[in-house]
Amino acid sequence: MKTRYNLPCNIAQSLNIIGDRWTLLIIHEILIGQQTFNNIKKSLDGISSNLLSERLRELEEEGIVVSELYSAHPPRYQYSLTEKGKELEPVFNALVVWGSSNLEKCYKTLVDPATGEELEIGYYSKKTGERVETIQVKSVEYELQQNGE
Repeated sequence: MKTRYNLPCNIAQSLNIIGDRWTLLIIHEILIGQQTFNNIKKSLDGISSNLLSERLRELEEEGIVVSELYSAHPPRYQYSLTEKGKELEPVFNALVVWGSSNLEKCYKTLVDPATGEELEIGYYSKKTGERVETIQVKSVEYELQQNGE
């Protein structure tokens, strides 16, 4: 992981992993089913082979992507997301929702497949499973300090 942001912040530390140019788009392509290097490259017009290789290697090192050899001669790999990688799906969904509300030219929207109705993002309690209407971001370090740890 290249440390670009040396800040005690989840967003900054996450961007150290997935914030490089093309990285989120590569993850998204794998998420929607593009599994081979060539298919990913064809879907991402403008990315160089070297850069795609580098990003895939970095994502493997971070435990977001795994590769599996499917052809020995020449060596060819298919890529899939780990559980850690799959946990990024709500991030992509949030970007789709934001884009459908804020982009001048909208390309996608998030819908209920049964009704076709547009969806919004919600927050739910890990403990009760109930939807929470008001949220607060709280510093973990602050909480530890308050408990004398």
